[in-house]
Amino acid sequence: MPVRFIQCLLMAAFLLLCSSLSFAESPLEIGNRRELFIDDALVEKLTGEIEIRLQHPIPREVVFKFDQPWEGSSSGYHTIFQDGDLYRLYYRGSHIIVSDDGINTGSHKPFYCYAESEDGIHWTRPELRLVEFQGSKKNNIILEGLGTHNFAPFKDENPNCKPEAKYKALAGTQSEGGLYAFQSADGIHWKLMQEKPVITKGAFDSQNLAFWDTDQQTYRTYYRVFSGGVTTSKTWKPSGNRAIQTATSDDFLKWSNVADLTYEDSPDEQLYTNQVKAYYRAPHIRIGFPARYVERGWSESMKALPDPKRRQQRASSVERYGTALSEGLLMASRDGIHFKRWNEAFLRPGIERTGTWQYGHQFIAEHVVETKSAFPGAPDELSIYAAEDYWHGKGGSLRRFSIRLDGFTPVHASMKGGELVTKPFTFEGTKLSVNFATSAAGSIRVEIQTAEGQPIQGFTLKECADLFGDTVDRTVTWNQKADASSLQGKPVRLRIQLKDADLYSFQFQK
Repeated sequence: MPVRFIQCLLMAAFLLLCSSLSFAESPLEIGNRRELFIDDALVEKLTGEIEIRLQHPIPREVVFKFDQPWEGSSSGYHTIFQDGDLYRLYYRGSHIIVSDDGINTGSHKPFYCYAESEDGIHWTRPELRLVEFQGSKKNNIILEGLGTHNFAPFKDENPNCKPEAKYKALAGTQSEGGLYAFQSADGIHWKLMQEKPVITKGAFDSQNLAFWDTDQQTYRTYYRVFSGGVTTSKTWKPSGNRAIQTATSDDFLKWSNVADLTYEDSPDEQLYTNQVKAYYRAPHIRIGFPARYVERGWSESMKALPDPKRRQQRASSVERYGTALSEGLLMASRDGIHFKRWNEAFLRPGIERTGTWQYGHQFIAEHVVETKSAFPGAPDELSIYAAEDYWHGKGGSLRRFSIRLDGFTPVHASMKGGELVTKPFTFEGTKLSVNFATSAAGSIRVEIQTAEGQPIQGFTLKECADLFGDTVDRTVTWNQKADASSLQGKPVRLRIQLKDADLYSFQFQK
């Protein structure tokens, strides 16, 4: 082989390596966005007694009982979002009867219903008079027929959205032909955007979601498939585990860029719902609350769980109805496809009681909303809603859970302490705000370093005042000064020391 040719190959390889190293070392551009530790995108290293720790929502009150005749024991697939001063709740009204004779699903056809609230806790059913039920329109039903198994609305944040389509939804099942696109001007009166389904290849027997992705400036959907499903020109045959696909669209009608979700370090589990949406306080991060579905079979522990007689009744129809369990997980993504999924449960079934530890329990509603704290003077918190009391009785329930703002997966250090060093990044802003909590004896200190890890004079650990307390917004100071504007646009790192403390998020603010 000619020497000149070998030299050219070596030079090309060298340039490619240099290009790869340069790309790998390029600082992240975070601007003035809020950064969470729900993944390791910004984490260079952790040293000492420190870890990123999954939090668990705190159970609160039951906020809704699905006890009206058109609702019932199999009401589900809840969607909740805040719309100005109003909270909107959409849910399926359907009822099943479980007895020694099996399961009767024909109590009444499914409907989709609407409720609203001024605080996210106390809800009312407006009398809409749109759909007749048993000879009367005195109800809160907004939809009957097509799409009522899994209607999933959202308020469109696309600035070019037409007024008549300010609210949109995807809904439909494989037996109905796939997912159909709906639109509404007011979130209550709905119609199809076109007669044909917009997505036809999938399973869809779940809550299939969509939203305007402000970060990527496109519509994005997440919908149910079966891993290993076989697609032909006419049919889609499920096989394998319940899984999730995503796609994007410019107009909500033509969908492309179909991709299976991938995960960093997670087993091949059955995910029933997905509940993915951009987190409103950090919209470049998409957070999901999928329901993990587990079939555990009969065992002494299964027989010891609540409601053994009802469990046997469900299993007499289909065994998994009595022996399958579900719970809520947490996952997050920055590109919408590759997710960090926490393998430990985010929302466990909890203490054993009637209506829990069963298939359909802890299906989390789509999505989190901000609500007032029960403690006077405390900052707002996040409310998460999940189903319980499925299958039996007059109607199921929706329970609220709370968690602090950004409080999903903080960096936690013991009393012995530890350090977090971030990857290099550039920022825009004049001051650094942190969301944190410490003990009375705990503390946090922050140092700003060069990208190479050298402390920057005026922003060293020694010059940083100890931070202690419990707040979602505290400004960091060095020598009693907060101004960091001189470092804007320059590659820097953060070195953060923690002792008996939790750090939830940080943001360079203007």
